[in-house]
Amino acid sequence: MAKVENCPGFETFGADVKAARKAKHLSRKAMAEKVNIDWRYLANIENDGTIPSLPVIIQLIRNCGLPVERYFNPEIMREESEQRQRVSHKLKLCPEEYLPIIEGAIDGAMKIEQPKKKETVDA
Repeated sequence: MAKVENCPGFETFGADVKAARKAKHLSRKAMAEKVNIDWRYLANIENDGTIPSLPVIIQLIRNCGLPVERYFNPEIMREESEQRQRVSHKLKLCPEEYLPIIEGAIDGAMKIEQPKKKETVDA
């Protein structure tokens, strides 16, 4: 079984799975059943940095709504701010019926005119 220290990009995988599972209000046992693994194995992934096989990784990413690029192409994720990454992750966890509200809030925020900086005049 691979450990996180041997898998660059997967440093936060277990914690991300745990956070997403809790955000979806799923017990460890319920998530393990969705992914077809033992709940103790899921506990090892979440808490001990165990890196599962690729099929289990794919199922966890799908069921948790995790950004695949974070783990398989971490350079892209490093280019985004932490806040943008958090918002993106929360958006993926958001129920579909709330998306029109979120989209409206984003549209409204983008329409707000940013205050213009005063130009300094060289003397």
